[in-house]
Amino acid sequence: MSRIDFKNICKRYAPGLPLTINNANISIGKGEFCVFVGPSGCGKSTLLRMVAGLEDITSGDLSIGGVRVNDLPPAKRGVAMVFQSYALYPHMTVAENMAFGLRVLGADKAAIEQKVKKAAEILQLTPLLDRLPKALSGGQRQRVAIGRAIVKEPDVFLFDEPLSNLDAALRVQTRLEIAKLHHDIGTASMIYVTHDQVEAMTLADKIVLLRSGQGVQDHGSVAQFGSPMDLYHRPENLFVAEFIGSPKMNILPGRLVRAEADHAVVEVHGAQITVAVDARRAKAGDKISLGIRPEHLLAGDAGAGSPLHAKVRQMERLGDSSMLYLDIAPDAPMVTLRLEGYAGHSAGERITLRVRPEHGYLFDAAGLAFQRTVQLPT
Repeated sequence: MSRIDFKNICKRYAPGLPLTINNANISIGKGEFCVFVGPSGCGKSTLLRMVAGLEDITSGDLSIGGVRVNDLPPAKRGVAMVFQSYALYPHMTVAENMAFGLRVLGADKAAIEQKVKKAAEILQLTPLLDRLPKALSGGQRQRVAIGRAIVKEPDVFLFDEPLSNLDAALRVQTRLEIAKLHHDIGTASMIYVTHDQVEAMTLADKIVLLRSGQGVQDHGSVAQFGSPMDLYHRPENLFVAEFIGSPKMNILPGRLVRAEADHAVVEVHGAQITVAVDARRAKAGDKISLGIRPEHLLAGDAGAGSPLHAKVRQMERLGDSSMLYLDIAPDAPMVTLRLEGYAGHSAGERITLRVRPEHGYLFDAAGLAFQRTVQLPT
């Protein structure tokens, strides 16, 4: 088992270019499953490749198991990497592909066979050991690539978007297999790169969300690091709030009316909304943003919560749920409402939305979140 520590890690590909990784400070505990997630181009694969030793570190210190590895070659880092492409040798069987790395290192033949057999059992590849890659499905090929990493018995597993080449059904199946692999092995730390937040939320013990497109100073920086529920229920800034969650959080501009220790009142397009946050660091009249997730908005005139009037622009019925896209004012951002089951609304209909205080979020003019004052899941 190995702890992985990033201390002030920066990556710049050439003098004068902006930083690809900007001052990353992350600690991944022994045996933890950490997911690097973020939009395309944010530097998540670059950060992973620095752990593998495939990218140089411009500045900062990277430690694995308490040992600084900045200048250590990949083979001596105790890591194994699963790439986006399967990279299997087409003329070798499944068993030969899985054993190849150990054979190159001169490992004992009997030990190699034992490790291949054990990995094949974990990944349910035993009946396929004599097949060539061309006789395998995409999901099976990806499992072989994972098995090739398992036989090395590394301290750290690195996954670089391993499911991106699979169809939707295989993505779910293979995701479950990777989660089971982490549970079965248990002792190895895992770092997994994806742009898919569903993979991040379902696999991770900890998530590293990296910024992209937020300007030279912010690009490649860590927007938030924590558990999936921390990022979902306690976003530290607007970037995290809008990225985590599908559909994304509704963000509405407004102004602060008043702030108390346990709640704040904000005005949003003529409506006054009470939110369970401590916004006392701001003053009345300050610009703020109100955040509310589509699944937390309530529809109907009756019940608790501050009212907000809207007009249905469009609907999507998904079977288990319905998505309503709403206008609350001509110059306001579109609001998304998610309702369970069938929603008997139609385009052009006027409805009343309600925002319960415990479901609202507030962000200041700089995009930083105010502290919520309600008990939330961890």
